[in-house]
Amino acid sequence: MNVPKYKTILLKISGEALIGKSNYGIDTEVMDNIAAQVKDIVNLDVKTAIVIGGGNFWRGASASANGMDRTTADHIGMLATIMNALGLQDALEKKNISTRVQSAITMQEIAEPFIRRRALRHLEKNRVVIFAGGTGNPYFSTDTAAALRALEINAEILFKATKVDGVYDKDPKKHNNAKKYEELTFIEVLEKDLRILDSTATSLCMENNLPIVVFDITKPGNIKDVVLGKNIGTLVKKG
Repeated sequence: MNVPKYKTILLKISGEALIGKSNYGIDTEVMDNIAAQVKDIVNLDVKTAIVIGGGNFWRGASASANGMDRTTADHIGMLATIMNALGLQDALEKKNISTRVQSAITMQEIAEPFIRRRALRHLEKNRVVIFAGGTGNPYFSTDTAAALRALEINAEILFKATKVDGVYDKDPKKHNNAKKYEELTFIEVLEKDLRILDSTATSLCMENNLPIVVFDITKPGNIKDVVLGKNIGTLVKKG
């Protein structure tokens, strides 16, 4: 019987996961697959919030390293997350899933401002809430935004959706002997510098005892399986 293990979740989707077989932008086939998977968990009455990255369009840290002002570079990255959020909203609503995009940067023509109580109300009405614009502040990644929003909506877990099936001690695409971790503690993640999330986000999750599961979003059905509590990906929790 499909009984979800979690009632409220935060799904963090990296911008890179949307690229698919392209080198840039949004692969509509990938977006449709993600939307179909999200629909599966909405149908299980799981309150679902999503934070989406912008790395498929822009990486602020890289632009900053090449000479651009860091604050300007990060603001451009925030705009990239809004483009992705609108794309995901479109894909979800084509599957008859009610959604709301809330942006940390005021953009009233296309998104609501982030208001915690309003977000909670949307979730109660079984709407998928897509948080865009990161935290609205430079120097903070969308990983930190995901941890922050997860805590604000009282999510039981943070799911980090990537193109890899878990956390490894080294890059599995470059090393055949890479070892996959089934389970890690927050301290191990920080000490081993595994960079599942950035250190600020990891510390925030650790301090508030918010577990993380890192899993492969490209495999159809994986979002539903992790919500059902199946042993997929890598679990990160307090020791």
